[in-house]
Amino acid sequence: MVIKEIEIYRLSIPMEPFVIATGVMDYAQNTFIRVRTDAELYGVGECSAFPMIVGETQETCIAVAKDFAKIWVGKDPLALADRLAELHTYIAKNSTIKSAFDMALYDLAAKAAGVPLYQFLGGTPREIHTDITIGIGTAEEMAAKALALYEGGAVALKVKLGKKPQEDIARMKAIRQAVGFDIPIRIDANQGWTYEEAVEALQGLEPLKIQFCEQPMRTYNDHLLAALRAETIVPIMADESVYDHHDAERICRTDSCDYINIKFSKSSGIAESLKIQAVAKEYGIPCMIGGMLESRLALAAKAHFAYAADNVKFYDLDTCMVGHLEDPVIGGVVYDGYAIKLTDGPGIAADISEEFLQKCDKWLV
Repeated sequence: MVIKEIEIYRLSIPMEPFVIATGVMDYAQNTFIRVRTDAELYGVGECSAFPMIVGETQETCIAVAKDFAKIWVGKDPLALADRLAELHTYIAKNSTIKSAFDMALYDLAAKAAGVPLYQFLGGTPREIHTDITIGIGTAEEMAAKALALYEGGAVALKVKLGKKPQEDIARMKAIRQAVGFDIPIRIDANQGWTYEEAVEALQGLEPLKIQFCEQPMRTYNDHLLAALRAETIVPIMADESVYDHHDAERICRTDSCDYINIKFSKSSGIAESLKIQAVAKEYGIPCMIGGMLESRLALAAKAHFAYAADNVKFYDLDTCMVGHLEDPVIGGVVYDGYAIKLTDGPGIAADISEEFLQKCDKWLV
């Protein structure tokens, strides 16, 4: 079996404006690919560019995707390690678009084996419940949103912070006053605080029963994470501080976090994500699987990964629940409230509808 051609699509999904500490997104800047073979099998992959976090845009993803496709056409897709190594040899970083190609390759390999992706990865099904994210707004707006989600059956809230510490504390006080203390709440500062602000904010938030805080500071302050942990009882989750398993080893070895957030768009996909969770497991550091603004297709791949990654203990798989105005996916994950279930079938068992793709820019290599 060899790769015959690769389809590349600009998968722009309109959404309600979503505010985090580093910017506003009003549509999901996604890229979708299909890797077709001469055996009439094809694999699908999707990535979601988040420029202010990972440094890639939808345009850069598409441009690099064309180069990747030229490298792969005519080669064996089942030689996974060789194909993925070619991408890393060709260009440094660019982990977001690499993750789409990684996903498509794993989807294709599982389909060729005739099994769901999680079985191909050696996993077994388990219960997965996602949190639901609240973007930054006024304390009153965020409290009202939290209450509506809580009354709607949410099992965990993820609250975006990372502004002025006292304002962030006020936001969280309003939310706790609205929903009480029975529901877990995790916060994400998206690198928004300085070290001094992080100390002030986290110490002020300690009475509010915070499950953990994601990425309180910029990554250039990684050397201060261990000191920050000593200043607060709020557990710290490393997100942008961990792109690959080398980062994971560095952060774990220096006692710089309590947890690690794994995202395909940072790690370059499934292969590296498996390595990250394995390194973290060696240090006794549980992981979360998260994302950017992917559709239910990429979320399905993440659920398959979670079935196979036993050190993943937290799930932030609400990306298409936080404001996507269209759902172009056939198959994929199915939400039962906040429980996530997978569609039966080989590989990822998901695709993008042809009707939606007809509206998208397309390139064929």
